[in-house]
Amino acid sequence: MSTGKQAAAEFFGTFWLVFGGTGAAVLAASVGASGIGWLGVSLAFGLTVVTMAYAVGHISGGHFNPAVSIGLWVGGRFPAGKLAVYIIAQVLGAIAASAVLYVIASGKAGFTLADGFAANGYGDHSPAGYTMLAAIVIELLLTFFFLLVIHGVTDRRAPVGLAPLAIGLTLTLIHLISIPVDNTSVNPARSLAPALFVGGWALSQLWLFIVFPIVGAVIAGLVYRYVLEVPQSARDKIEGPGEDTE
Repeated sequence: MSTGKQAAAEFFGTFWLVFGGTGAAVLAASVGASGIGWLGVSLAFGLTVVTMAYAVGHISGGHFNPAVSIGLWVGGRFPAGKLAVYIIAQVLGAIAASAVLYVIASGKAGFTLADGFAANGYGDHSPAGYTMLAAIVIELLLTFFFLLVIHGVTDRRAPVGLAPLAIGLTLTLIHLISIPVDNTSVNPARSLAPALFVGGWALSQLWLFIVFPIVGAVIAGLVYRYVLEVPQSARDKIEGPGEDTE
C-alpha cells in the first residue's frame, strides 16, 4: 500500500473522528430537551472510530490519532519512517474538520467560540471544575488503556474482524468517564484543532493534551511489547508443530 493512500486514509479518518465527535458536542449536546448530552457525545466519538476503522482501516491501520501512531511504533507495530507522514495527515484532517464545523456552527445566531467549541481544558475550563492534576492523571491513564486495548485486539492471536468494534467501544467508555474532567482528549490532533479556533486559554492549556496522551501511549507500547506480548518462539510452542490457529 502506498504511503500517499495511507496518509489520505488517515486524513479522512481523523476528519470524521473530529467532525463527528466534536460536532456532536458543539451542535447536538445541548439543544433543549432534545440534546444528546455527554452520553450522546461519547457514543459519537466511538461510532466515528468504528465506522472509519472498517472503512479505511485496511488501508492505513486506522490510527486517526498521533498518540496511537506513536504508541504502536513504540510497541513495534508501526515503522518509524511513516510516523511523521501519519501525524501530519492526522493533524491536517483534524484542523479541516474543525474549520468545517466552525462554518456550520457559526450559522446559528448567538454562536460564540467563548462557549469552548469542544476544546479540552482544566480548572475554570473543565466541564465540572476538575484540576490540572486530575486532567494529567486521567489523560495518561485512559490513553494507556486505550493503547493497551489497541495492541491487544490487533495482536495476531486476537479474534479477526472485531478490532474496530472493540476500539470504538473503548473510546466510548473513555469519553463516558472523562468528559466531565476535561472534555476528553486521548488524541493530540483532536485537542489541537479546536484550540486553534478558540485561542487564548485553549492554546495555553493545549500542552497537557499533547504531552500526556503521548506519555500514556508510549508506556502502553512498552508494557505490551515487553510484558504482555507473546514472542513468536513462544507462540510456536503454544500452537504446536503443524497447527494453524489463524
